Amino acid sequence: MRRVAVLVAGVVLVAIFVGAIVLRAQEKRLVERDDFLMGTLIQAKAYGRYAPRAFDEVFARLREIEARMTINAPGSELAAVNDSSGKAPVKVSPDTFYVIQKAIHYAALTGGRFDPTIAPVVSLWHIGFPGARVPSPAEIASAVKRISYRNVVLDPAEKTVYLTGKGMGLDLGAIAKGYAADEAISIFKKHQVGSALISLGGNVSSLGAKADGKPWRIGIQDPLETQSTYMATLETTGETLVTSGAYERFLEVDGKRYHHILDPDTGYPAETDLLSSTIVAGTSIDADALSTSTFILGREKALKLVKGLPGVEAILIDKDRRVWVTSGLRSRLQIVNDSYSMAP
Repeated sequence: MRRVAVLVAGVVLVAIFVGAIVLRAQEKRLVERDDFLMGTLIQAKAYGRYAPRAFDEVFARLREIEARMTINAPGSELAAVNDSSGKAPVKVSPDTFYVIQKAIHYAALTGGRFDPTIAPVVSLWHIGFPGARVPSPAEIASAVKRISYRNVVLDPAEKTVYLTGKGMGLDLGAIAKGYAADEAISIFKKHQVGSALISLGGNVSSLGAKADGKPWRIGIQDPLETQSTYMATLETTGETLVTSGAYERFLEVDGKRYHHILDPDTGYPAETDLLSSTIVAGTSIDADALSTSTFILGREKALKLVKGLPGVEAILIDKDRRVWVTSGLRSRLQIVNDSYSMAP
């Protein structure tokens, strides 16, 4: 009996040892999933045995956010708010209310250079979609008159949104993907995934380090080249990077290029001394709004704004190919294209 007991104990120990090896292997297994949502290619990767279950919830959540906050679907909450402009408040989900509230915060912070009520102008240009065109000066002048974040009335208790002017419209395209990325990271955490990376176009968020303990290495898009051509790399762990630039979506008419980042003051593509702006922060919703804001503001005002925000860093590329980097990133950014140089 003693020999049998010893044998059984030995088998149990072997089973436990083998089980531990299997679990470690599962934790290091890379799972990847792609989909096209929110007007862009979503690419996600995660390590661990719980990653497949997390992915199902992540992509369901992204579809939910898109359905609520898109400006391009008649049944969305945002469409309902816009359709009721100048008429009555509209009750929305806590998600949509939170994102609109954040957008108004950044509009006030930037003096309206970031303004989510820019929809009347966006719909005129429609850059990146079928039917894109250059509107007439009269059309633009009329649409600009309907832009003002100050005319958005929010009721936190009732979760209602009211656009006081007839013909006004909200567009959350410069902030909603950031919120979606934050929600994805939260879901990974809930499912005990300790290592993940998700990219929503120019929005990249990481959770922890890679399975081997090394940081994620993220490429910074070369704004003068095609997509997936990098001019620098940044190692990151548990941060979000969001890049805005004139290269993302544009319209070419008679040899002239019109990019999609519109200036709320003029109704035309923003005139700036920057080719692109990358914001690095702890949350993607903040980085998303700030990347657009800083691109419109231009180098000097952008750097001043970012330096006054705790936990926020920036990588700004100007038209002379100089790279302006805030102090928290200078030692981590590696320029890999010799045509670019670090500004002093």
